[in-house]
Amino acid sequence: MDYEVIRGTKIPKIGFGTWKIRGEKCTESVKDALDIGYRHIDTAQFYKNEEEVGKAIKKSSIDRKEIFLTTKVWRTNLSYKKVKETTNRSLDKLKTNYVDLLLIHWPNKSIPIEETMNAFIELVNEGKVKNIGVSNYTAELLEKLVKECKYPIFCDQVEFHPYNSQEKLLNFCQKEDILLTAYSPLARGDVGESNLLKEIGKKYDKTPYQISLRFLIQHEKVVALPKAEKREHRLSNIDIFDFELSESEMDKIKTLDKGKRKVSPSFSPWK
Repeated sequence: MDYEVIRGTKIPKIGFGTWKIRGEKCTESVKDALDIGYRHIDTAQFYKNEEEVGKAIKKSSIDRKEIFLTTKVWRTNLSYKKVKETTNRSLDKLKTNYVDLLLIHWPNKSIPIEETMNAFIELVNEGKVKNIGVSNYTAELLEKLVKECKYPIFCDQVEFHPYNSQEKLLNFCQKEDILLTAYSPLARGDVGESNLLKEIGKKYDKTPYQISLRFLIQHEKVVALPKAEKREHRLSNIDIFDFELSESEMDKIKTLDKGKRKVSPSFSPWK
């Protein structure tokens, strides 16, 4: 496993996403992911699986300190009081004293960002959160937050794959030493249909999905969170560290960008 380093903090280049995996299936999937080498687990209040993720971590033989654990505060829970209440509830469900990263799941204009950040920073000071960040922030929103926030922003987690390049945001994150975490890195399976990715994959004996993940993590300051309910896919998704794409291959893959999103709720800032 390769790692990214943000201000001295190491984070695995490939993590395990848990969106829409629930119940015993979630516990089994997360435990297996840990067993086969994943050390970065991503969940959220909205996913309704924090308890199952916590069970999996407890069941595994992996020391908690070796796991980079992320959860997210839902957009209606961003008042000072609700941030504190719901994060403490998340910690109880996850059966841990702290999370490595706490994110605002989606921006919410109706709640002052200063109020939210004050609660986040207090949780850091209490030792319950190691790093703070956001998810689904545009480059403009992130730049504004970085200027206003009294504490370093560690990460922006966004939809990022060959069909949705996030070039402007990526450039800002690289300049400011902020992690860009890619969710839906396989465009919910769509990358598997790309003739270009298939062609490049033949050269390395890799699938188009593996080429997509390699493309993402080969960028500086980028990690990716593929979800996989099948063990064969979990194994495949981390089998991407034995080759490197050429500069010309990276450039070719960039031409696939069409600004195509798979996640676009009514409250998305990209609307």
